[in-house]
Amino acid sequence: MPAIILSRLSWSAPDGTAVLSDLDFRFTSERIGLVGRNGVGKSTLLALIAGRLKAGGGSIQTGGTVAELRQTVQPSADDTIADLFGVRNAIALLAKAESGLADMDELAACDWTLPTRIEEALAEVGLTATPETRLDQLSGGQRTRAALAGTVLAQPDFLLLDEPTNNLDAEGRMALMALLRRWRAGAIVVSHDRALLEEMDAIAELTSLGISRHGGNYSSWQARKAIELAAAEQDLAHAERQMGEIAKRTQIAAERKQRRDAAGARKGAKGDMPRILIGMRKIRAEGSGGEAARLADRLRRDAVQAAEAARERIELVESLTVALPPTGVQPGRRIVTLDQVTAGHAPDNPVLRDLSLTIAGPERVAITGPNGVGKSTLLHVIAGTLPPLAGRVDRVAACALLDQRVELLDPRASIADNFARLHPQASHNEVRAALARFRFRADLALQRAGHLSGGQLLRAGLACVLGGATAPPLLMLDEPTNHLDLDSVAAIEQGLLGYDGALIVVSHDQAFLRAIGIGREVRLGQGVN
Repeated sequence: MPAIILSRLSWSAPDGTAVLSDLDFRFTSERIGLVGRNGVGKSTLLALIAGRLKAGGGSIQTGGTVAELRQTVQPSADDTIADLFGVRNAIALLAKAESGLADMDELAACDWTLPTRIEEALAEVGLTATPETRLDQLSGGQRTRAALAGTVLAQPDFLLLDEPTNNLDAEGRMALMALLRRWRAGAIVVSHDRALLEEMDAIAELTSLGISRHGGNYSSWQARKAIELAAAEQDLAHAERQMGEIAKRTQIAAERKQRRDAAGARKGAKGDMPRILIGMRKIRAEGSGGEAARLADRLRRDAVQAAEAARERIELVESLTVALPPTGVQPGRRIVTLDQVTAGHAPDNPVLRDLSLTIAGPERVAITGPNGVGKSTLLHVIAGTLPPLAGRVDRVAACALLDQRVELLDPRASIADNFARLHPQASHNEVRAALARFRFRADLALQRAGHLSGGQLLRAGLACVLGGATAPPLLMLDEPTNHLDLDSVAAIEQGLLGYDGALIVVSHDQAFLRAIGIGREVRLGQGVN
């Protein structure tokens, strides 16, 4: 049976920071969701399995073939689906053969089943395209689907999927889940998408303590993890109480012995006790005192070992805190109006046509619709970073936009410098305190934005948008849960529930939209609801 076996696997970043340490694990032919906090090394582990990175220690034994879907698909100029699939030459050879120009050796090398298999792979992910379709003509979600079709075409023993639902619309997510339900080989899926994780056969959690497997889907894992964590915390509390009680009893026993020894010394000094009796009492006192000390030491060691064993089952994680200051937006106050707006990056092919929209007061609006209908474009038009081709945009309140690429951050500058640039009135201590609430303490705040992982970059962007002393009356978020770990998503949900300004969110994460109390949906491609 195909398997991927990790043996004492370790890897460190170029600066020497340990990311993975002594991992032992076995992946088999099942669909397993790989979860864990941002920065814990999930994408690194996939890169090691795929062979893009070399292990710093230990080994990976791969019994079978693997195909990897990475987080982002960045096409080069003129790249086609054939390039993405790695079959450009094979397609060209077929064309040559069909035109009658191929020699006998070339005809023998032709894979006549390839066009049908490509068509079936694209249909598997619900994408209408051909091998000649250029990738720059596809939206980000469509490129993700095309890349997924490429992994399916290879028919590997293991699919390696890194955040596969990022950028996918509802139709794309349904196609992905349907594919995984039918998949009978192995799949390792790095994801924070709760709906996708519900489809898994098992969950593997990667933490600073190592990697552990839990049979069952996400809900089953959550329930068991809560029980295991409660048991570990109870064991730790019991061990710590024992340590305190032992220390207290040892101190009391020592004080009693001191009092007895002092009383015996005073009596001996009076001269009314024979020397031999004094000597025997001293020997017994020393013997009983030594035995008591040895017993206390053994009990103390046992309690310390029990406490250490319990701590090893509990990962200490610094929480993320999102608390937004009030904006004072009053009900009914007009925030932004779009009147017959047409917009897009290509004047001859706009993605938004004649769109009218008004947002007033502290409305919570979700912008939804398939990939490529202009959801991100609409946010940039409202923010003023993309002028409309026609129509009028009237925004009467300040706004902040966090886009998918976190373009508000200078990749060459540190997180702290980016925050200070965006909040020039903040003191050095205020900058550090704000970033600490988003888990960027001490030297972590000095990391360059361009060196961050996807989840860390998004968290840094959220810190710079949401961590200031004042909050904008209008906040716009474009797929804010992409790349974020589950704990961070929960913290963002709680923070946004307390936000009293107008909120516009582009997201395909229905659980997130429900959690933040969206009250209105604008579905592009079908008008305004």
